[in-house]
Amino acid sequence: MRTTQIFYASSLYGAATLAAAIDSGAFATADRRLLLVANNSTTPETSPSLDRMPGFERLRGRFDGVLSWNETIAPFHPGGWSPRPDDIPLWERYLRMLWDLGDDRIELAVESIQVTPALSIAQLFPDAALDVYADGLMSYGPTRNKIDPLVGERVRRLFHLDLVPGLKPLLLAEFGAEPRVVPTEAFVKVIAELSDAVTDPAPEVEAGEEGGAEGGAAEGAAEGAALLLGQYLAALGIITPEEEEALHVRMVRGAVALGHRRIVFKPHPTAPASWTRTLEREAAALEAELTVLDRPLIAEVVYRRLRPALVAGCFSTALCTASTFYGIPVARIGTEPLLDRLTPYQNSNRIPLTIVDALLPDLAEGESGAPGEADETLRGLVSAVGFAMQPQIRPDLRPAAESYLGTHLNARTWRYFKRRRLTVLGLPGGIPVPRNATARRVVRQARRVARLVRG
Repeated sequence: MRTTQIFYASSLYGAATLAAAIDSGAFATADRRLLLVANNSTTPETSPSLDRMPGFERLRGRFDGVLSWNETIAPFHPGGWSPRPDDIPLWERYLRMLWDLGDDRIELAVESIQVTPALSIAQLFPDAALDVYADGLMSYGPTRNKIDPLVGERVRRLFHLDLVPGLKPLLLAEFGAEPRVVPTEAFVKVIAELSDAVTDPAPEVEAGEEGGAEGGAAEGAAEGAALLLGQYLAALGIITPEEEEALHVRMVRGAVALGHRRIVFKPHPTAPASWTRTLEREAAALEAELTVLDRPLIAEVVYRRLRPALVAGCFSTALCTASTFYGIPVARIGTEPLLDRLTPYQNSNRIPLTIVDALLPDLAEGESGAPGEADETLRGLVSAVGFAMQPQIRPDLRPAAESYLGTHLNARTWRYFKRRRLTVLGLPGGIPVPRNATARRVVRQARRVARLVRG
């Protein structure tokens, strides 16, 4: 029987991770390898899919064909469509015909299995062997939703980059998925291929009002600069657009305070253009030169091409790749207030935010450099936060959470927890339950209600 492997990706970063895994021999040989791409942006019609981004052609040769999920399910949006259970056999027959799969044995490798479209793809091939690869720091957190065991029990392996050496992912561990590290050297090699494919540097950096440089001169001027990463957190509802714009201004001020006079800002592709103009004015007032990246390049390609002297941001995964993979000094900013405001507590951004806040130097304090090490204290912190986020999915983490909270809860670490959350879960740091039987009964009822709301 012929074996066909289908690899699903929604970003060039994800496709690069898959390419590195394939190059390192993570997947057995197959008769065919197909890359299934999805554009999950709010308006896919106005933004390029990953197979149209600079450098993708260097990855295409690893696959026997490229398929489009958007075209397959049109006119539905990839992020909002899932099959009705009764329609799954019909859809599987349709996909096998459309993609010329016949009676092939299917093996799937997907990202973000907790949500569509990855979950939908896994459901449509119910007999397929299933691997998951993680796209960033979220892999170190617990699975964000309860997954149907008919899907979860099929997950064999979790492939992830070694972003925080010494830290083990919590994702999908409840199903016994085996964590597998994608070798750093393989990923860096793939990034080098993507970087070499960007042959025309002229449009890569757009000079700001004070920049004056164009084309290759712009890239030369940016080399050795401080690179600031925008995430567009306002689009996620974490902060307001005005607050995020102010956060970017603080990044500029922090970089200048460290002595950097050449600054490159890499905005999120969907961020408002007005933010760039605000930063240009701020840089001019500080007598610094600001340039803006105006091409959809992943951060790791930028590191290789511009060789920045500093990478600063809020809690982007790219901060960890900069330091761990490329040895670039890093700094974070604005993480503490976000820890307080991130809702609900089980928001999947909480673990990336916690890791970056705990390990990276604080730009607001005039610090930069390498992250701290992932020691037992950090592992305890991640386990405690992970349990507090998803106590029903990972009840096995309770002893680790109790141990950490019983010995490490102090003025510095309280930022990672909520007293009400600890109280409801009966963890150290919560409000002690009164000895009165009636009061205890009220507390137990409140906990049951909280569990029902979460469940």
